[in-house]
Amino acid sequence: MGVRPARLEDVDAVTSTQIRAWKCAYRDFLPPGPLEQMTGPAAEKMWRRQWDEAILSPPTPRHRVLVAVERVVPDTDAFTALGPGGVLATAAQRASDRVVGLASHGPAEDPDLRPGTTAELLTLLIDPNHIRRGHGSRLLNATVDFLREDGYDTVVTWVFADNHPMLGFLESAGWGEDEAERVLDMGRSIRMIRLGTDIR
Repeated sequence: MGVRPARLEDVDAVTSTQIRAWKCAYRDFLPPGPLEQMTGPAAEKMWRRQWDEAILSPPTPRHRVLVAVERVVPDTDAFTALGPGGVLATAAQRASDRVVGLASHGPAEDPDLRPGTTAELLTLLIDPNHIRRGHGSRLLNATVDFLREDGYDTVVTWVFADNHPMLGFLESAGWGEDEAERVLDMGRSIRMIRLGTDIR
């Protein structure tokens, strides 16, 4: 298990992780129509293009995409015995990283914030099949490490007000509401709130 910067070969996995995470996390409070528009086939193609751009040519050097990975090692019983060490060597060669979560960040863009010292956590998503394994905490910690290196002293993020698991996770990590909010029209009003934390 670990966290690393996203690579070109991660684009498909990042996109599918986002879609699965949104479907699972948002189904209880977003209207079905807008959620389908966000996660359907047409949207998936759009997100794939956007992640490709974000990973290969980010808007600034301070924009990053990180992925949480789990090491996948094939079942060595499936290999024919290759002599002493042969099976282990073959398994090691075929082992791979499975993307199970993602986070992205960049300079804050809200007009009341200073982008030179305040960053925004744009995305923090974990595959529904891999939650409660510490991936969210590892992604959040890695994000903060990068932001400190870039000279930021605070970071904010926007969260749906009804996304109680995410709110609880961030609050347990020391984040708090800063009184900013926005309301989205998704057939009915959907409220988002902004949270922030000092990372100095």
